[in-house]
Amino acid sequence: MGAETSGSEPALRELVREAETSLLECKVCFERFGHRQQRRPRNLPCGHVVCLACVAALAHPRTLALECPFCRRACRGCDTSDCLPVLHLLELLGSALRPAPAAHRSAPCGPGTLICHHAFGGWGTLVNPTGLALCPKTGRVVVVHDGERRVKIFDSGGGCAHQFGEKGDAAQDVKYPLDVTVTNDCHVVVTDAGDRSIKVFDFFGQIKLIIGGQFSLPWGVDITSQNGVVVTDAEAGSLHLLEVDFLEGVLRRTERLQAHLCSPRCVAVSWLTGAIAVLERPLALGIGVCSTTVKVFSASMQLIGQVDTFGLSLFFPSKITASAVTFDHQGNVIVADTSSQAVLCLGKPEEFPVLKPIITHGLSHPVALTFTKENSLLVLDSAAHSVKVYKVDWG
Repeated sequence: MGAETSGSEPALRELVREAETSLLECKVCFERFGHRQQRRPRNLPCGHVVCLACVAALAHPRTLALECPFCRRACRGCDTSDCLPVLHLLELLGSALRPAPAAHRSAPCGPGTLICHHAFGGWGTLVNPTGLALCPKTGRVVVVHDGERRVKIFDSGGGCAHQFGEKGDAAQDVKYPLDVTVTNDCHVVVTDAGDRSIKVFDFFGQIKLIIGGQFSLPWGVDITSQNGVVVTDAEAGSLHLLEVDFLEGVLRRTERLQAHLCSPRCVAVSWLTGAIAVLERPLALGIGVCSTTVKVFSASMQLIGQVDTFGLSLFFPSKITASAVTFDHQGNVIVADTSSQAVLCLGKPEEFPVLKPIITHGLSHPVALTFTKENSLLVLDSAAHSVKVYKVDWG
């Protein structure tokens, strides 16, 4: 009996950590709910829950009008009410909870696992973000989102350093950004679904080049070690390499690397091997049906690895819906999974699939991934409107 009790304790601790991250944390400010006035969980009329401090911050000072930060349903601050289930859960768990500042750091403990070190952004700073990149030279983080200025640049500590890319209909404006990358010489490349173009800015936000009329729907974008731009065309089912003179703002050459892909979305380039990973997401065949495929090509564009949702289901107990792909510094393929709100390592392409979960807690809807030079993993969580920074826990 004692052995059974002892064996259940780690599972109970994991359950408490999961509840703390998923249920007991305000997804606007990332602070844990509590019984104190400003930390009390408040129900919005739409059913979403935020803390009272965020209700006050979001509401108009005179009219008290506000929009839900998640679904944008309009209401007033006085229409909110205490969320009794969350308050009762706080009482039930009691002392099992850790102190508030560490709430969002929950993750499986153990040598070599990834834990959330900190997060930045949040509703208002970021609005429904879609793409994430790291500047190779400065280490600054670039995010594209649905705000009035579509491109936001953060310093290494998560502070907003600069923003540009006005929301508008002018040629240089960014209408609906899907993805972003940063070149070796600090130029920002954005795929814009609004006018089906690729837009190149310098790091200060000055437009350098607009590539339009060549793509049906440019989606994923990444940079090679030789400063070439790799981009997917989701509607045409193709993968392209662009050679650009960034200083002059001139497109020198376009090469189609692959055709007959099935709705390719995300793309990632391994700086170790030159391999290119493409995430295909075919149109759903029915309600609730969604399949994804990860294909990896060598630098010479030979298919060296492939795995799809069905193949992964043979190795993993739950369905996997890949939403983002990247390479780590060892050449392993890393994917984000929106079905289980996790990040998984698929191994090297020639070993597919060697499935290892590396993040299983603290994510809501991961849509983009990238590694820093220090081997931290940045995860763009669209539902939390934030970037979460994961580091290795060496115990």
